[in-house]
Amino acid sequence: MSLFCDVALPVPLDMAFTYRTAERQPLLGARVMVPFRNERLSGVVIALHDREPSMPAKSILEVLDSEPALDATLMKLGEWIAHYYLAPLGEVFRTMLPLAAEFKRAKIYSITEAGHEALHASATTGSSRRSRLDADTQMLEYAVLDYLAMSQSDAALETTVRSATGASREILENLVRKKWIIRRDASSARDAKRTVQIAVLKDAGGDSRDGTLPGGPLPAAKLNDNQRKIVAFLQANQGRALVERIRELQLPRSSLATLAKRGIVELIEERADFNLTALKKRGPAHLDFIFNPEQKAALKSIQESVEAKKFSVALLHGVTGSGKTAVYLAAMQAVLESGRSAILLVPEIGLTPAAAANLHQVFGDEVAILHSALSGDERAEQWHRIRHGEARIVVGTRSAVFAPVSNLALIVVDEEHDSSYKQEETPRYHGRDVAVMRGKLSQAAVVLASATPAVESYHNTQSGKYKLLELRQRVERRPLPEVEVVDMKFEFGREGEDQLFSQQLVREVSERLERGEQAMILLNRRGYSSVVLCRSCGEVLQCKNCSIALTFHKSGHRMECHYCGYREAVPARCPACDSEYIYFLGAGSEKVEERLHAAFPQARIGRLDRDTVRTRHDFERVLSQFHAGEINLLVGTQMIAKGHDVHGVTLVGVVGADYALGFPDFRAAERTFQLLTQVAGRAGRGETPGRVVLQTFHPDHYAIQFAQRHDYAGFYEKEIRYRRWMHYPPFSALANVLVRSDKLDQALKWTGQIGRWFEGTRKEGVRVLGPSVAPIMRLKRDYRYHFIVKGAGREKLNNILRYLLAFVAEQKIPRTNVIVDVDALSLL
Repeated sequence: MSLFCDVALPVPLDMAFTYRTAERQPLLGARVMVPFRNERLSGVVIALHDREPSMPAKSILEVLDSEPALDATLMKLGEWIAHYYLAPLGEVFRTMLPLAAEFKRAKIYSITEAGHEALHASATTGSSRRSRLDADTQMLEYAVLDYLAMSQSDAALETTVRSATGASREILENLVRKKWIIRRDASSARDAKRTVQIAVLKDAGGDSRDGTLPGGPLPAAKLNDNQRKIVAFLQANQGRALVERIRELQLPRSSLATLAKRGIVELIEERADFNLTALKKRGPAHLDFIFNPEQKAALKSIQESVEAKKFSVALLHGVTGSGKTAVYLAAMQAVLESGRSAILLVPEIGLTPAAAANLHQVFGDEVAILHSALSGDERAEQWHRIRHGEARIVVGTRSAVFAPVSNLALIVVDEEHDSSYKQEETPRYHGRDVAVMRGKLSQAAVVLASATPAVESYHNTQSGKYKLLELRQRVERRPLPEVEVVDMKFEFGREGEDQLFSQQLVREVSERLERGEQAMILLNRRGYSSVVLCRSCGEVLQCKNCSIALTFHKSGHRMECHYCGYREAVPARCPACDSEYIYFLGAGSEKVEERLHAAFPQARIGRLDRDTVRTRHDFERVLSQFHAGEINLLVGTQMIAKGHDVHGVTLVGVVGADYALGFPDFRAAERTFQLLTQVAGRAGRGETPGRVVLQTFHPDHYAIQFAQRHDYAGFYEKEIRYRRWMHYPPFSALANVLVRSDKLDQALKWTGQIGRWFEGTRKEGVRVLGPSVAPIMRLKRDYRYHFIVKGAGREKLNNILRYLLAFVAEQKIPRTNVIVDVDALSLL
């Protein structure tokens, strides 16, 4: 039995911490609860040894797992992520384990002797008050002291104290600083199993209409009307029902309680079922399709890679509607039949229900889903199902790549080009690249699928690193939609003012609605107007936390920041010059919906964006209505652009196709091409050919022209020449080093220190651009400056970044204020 263990904790420090082992020996990869400073934290054991540390070691408090939470392969994967993305190992492991619900955070406050004295002094002598604010604060402080003094143990949970006194966390922090109260961490493990309460009728087979209750000791006449309704409801549901469903009858709770007290109904607790909502699908399941020769060849190649049980990566590149999903579903079915496991990654939470529905249709209860829209208990439940082998097919967003499946054979990354696979907080990993590394560590086959692959992925096929599988034709030889580009400069010249919809788009939508077909309109901006300004002085109303214009949302008549979530009402007068001429510029999906209602009053219009989709159920509801034909005109942001297979859609309109071309990002053209190609692919997937109307102010841009022709190869050749000339990925490794602080002088000081370090450091094979102001200078109250670091090779780049982080630690610059984003996708 080892005396000590090293534990990786979820803190921004590149080190492990040594603890004495308890009576129960932890295993490598298991979670333990340990004291850390004044808190209790859950960490992962990464080493067991007998080496005594240089300072006294605390003991672990509790072993949370009887078997490793992370097996050897996942431990190696976590170590690779920490090394490659320069992230603390403990924060990597926290991301890999969606088990926060099994760790209950709790803080307990106790009153001190000084607190008792302060309370006594306030009661006997009173206290001076300088202002109303001080009076309110003091009143709350003494309310807390009084509450704790009256408690039996002079202590109480933070939630109880705040609920009883109305004190904020700031009030409690202030009392701790005064040493009137003390705080201790009482966090502990908890059982995250979800349970539900069920009402069971003692004899479900009888009938109470004959005057007696079946199996019950009392005559039915002794029951009141509400109790009879509950009994009748249970009889209609085979004698058992969720208590939650009974409460939907809107009867007094005492009615059910009385039935339970009399022994007529029994209330029991059972484990909750996880409800996998499946969309209603029209037509046959994917596997009912007859594969064409290209699909058969792609499937055969994937199956051969799986059967070889050796690591391989294939890029499944097929035009939209070519049946890529059918190919990888068939490959996953073969994996399941062989007794092995598979993981399917999708880029957006919104796409998960559709993907899960497809898989559930084929694989039944062998499917588990993992994404952040699940509750903490739901994520823990799904994770344990996977770990115990109850589910061998996993579908989810980027974090599903860490699913604890055993005997992994296949990983599929759908829409592999999508930027949603890149995590924008520590650890800043890319789900696609982590999937490739997990495949390598597990000797599994990896399939990357997309109609518009990332330039880096396609380049890997050209260099022989990945295998290229191509599907050049749509299923059943359906034609790709015809794309018509509308020059909005010409529309402006003809109409004399900006138009949201071109005459061509209005005409096309009218024709589709008259024929009973469906259409989609894309505008990749939320809200009603993107800018609110004063026409008198030109003042643009900005977020108080970010240097970004507030977006006007007509619903609720509010302005909102789409970066930090700050909201405020629209002012009646300009805050800068007191003018009444407040003006709204630009358009978002909310305005598009309003204009469509005005132009097509007979249309059944639905909208999909972050304002209308608050939960996964909202997305499923709208998409189900669209599949069923209850909605015939769908407007939305990029949420509508990918993954949806609705055969009734024959027209796609794109409004503001070229907004992204103005972004200060070398990937702007690639993202524009991908978005346009993807949304165009939603049209004509059924029997009726599709058409796309693409509105733009830059019809001559190569991203627009190649998207019009559905020509990925042509776009790639043009883009790769530009990347090679500018030494951008894939011809270099790139990282964004961001320095941030809520104090401008501090941000400038740290940026200067790092800039001087870069200047004085030998950088063979590495080029540093900057420092410069970040494109969004202030974000979430932080002032931001950045450096772009480009290396001829990955090893050279990462080495200098490690030296940089060592310098940052030496200068005592907080690690959380210097962000190193390796393989950055966003330079904002």
